[in-house]
Amino acid sequence: MNWSSLIHEFKGCRVLVVGDICLDRWCHYDPEEADVSRETGIPRVGIVKTKVTPGAGGTVANNLAALGAGRVAVLGAIGQDGFGFELERALSARNIEYRLLVASPDIQTFTYTKVINDHSAEEDKPRLDFINVKPLPDVVEDQLITNFHLNYKDFDVVVVSDQAETAEGGVITEAFREVIGEVAERNPDKVVIVDSRNRIERFRNAIAKPNIKEADEACRKLFGTVDYQRLRETLGARPLVVTRGAGGALIVRSSGEREIPAVPVDKPVDVCGAGDSFAAGMALALRVTGDFEAAARFGSLVSSVTIMKKGTGVARPDEVLAAARSIAG
Repeated sequence: MNWSSLIHEFKGCRVLVVGDICLDRWCHYDPEEADVSRETGIPRVGIVKTKVTPGAGGTVANNLAALGAGRVAVLGAIGQDGFGFELERALSARNIEYRLLVASPDIQTFTYTKVINDHSAEEDKPRLDFINVKPLPDVVEDQLITNFHLNYKDFDVVVVSDQAETAEGGVITEAFREVIGEVAERNPDKVVIVDSRNRIERFRNAIAKPNIKEADEACRKLFGTVDYQRLRETLGARPLVVTRGAGGALIVRSSGEREIPAVPVDKPVDVCGAGDSFAAGMALALRVTGDFEAAARFGSLVSSVTIMKKGTGVARPDEVLAAARSIAG
């Protein structure tokens, strides 16, 4: 495969990332600045610097933009709060459109706050997650679905990121999930890829990309046993792509299963976000080639780059091509 020619074609791809678009806050603390609150006696953690990046579905969008997609937009819900403002700025800085985000005073911006030791560079304090646990307000849900109906035709690829681990409060509600399934069914030529931490078995008609844990859990919920072919049929008979970390990816079709080996990596630095970077690479390559094997191989190349970076890093085209050359050589 000529990966350079493939990447060149990405500039013609228009991608919409739908779902939980969150803010990642990387807060570094200095252990030497530890103190005790005079008012409460509770130990203080002294944050000395903070970096913010798009997270969850925003990580997918960030990777799409870094790989050279011609247009990347996100559709999700944020609060009318400071974290929402920071998220919009972080998206804008990466040339990711955010006008389809729905801002509401009745929810808070989905935010991961990671507390990192500035001396060791290790995340060694409890993480603070700002989550929504109540059902999404009807007015927000209605606006999300309206935004999707009015805009999905302007995009070649739709990537659905259902990352909320709470029972309620995530962007992909049951009603929204049904709309996405209907659009995928009516537009078989459009690449619609779904990634879901806890609910992949509830989606229909799209290309599902669970990791092995998510796929196995979905099978057990539905059938009481692991059966990928049956899962694929239940989801709507589109190919199923199961990522397995160092074990590579498994493409499940009606004709059988095909294993795609992972790109060998010596001592990964951080596997956080590997699935998101794989999804971004696979989505673009699938749009250009229509070839699931080539798309999965490219997704593996992309994730082999990002897992060598701290945090939810991205892979630039030159880094992906360097990884490809290292394998060939």
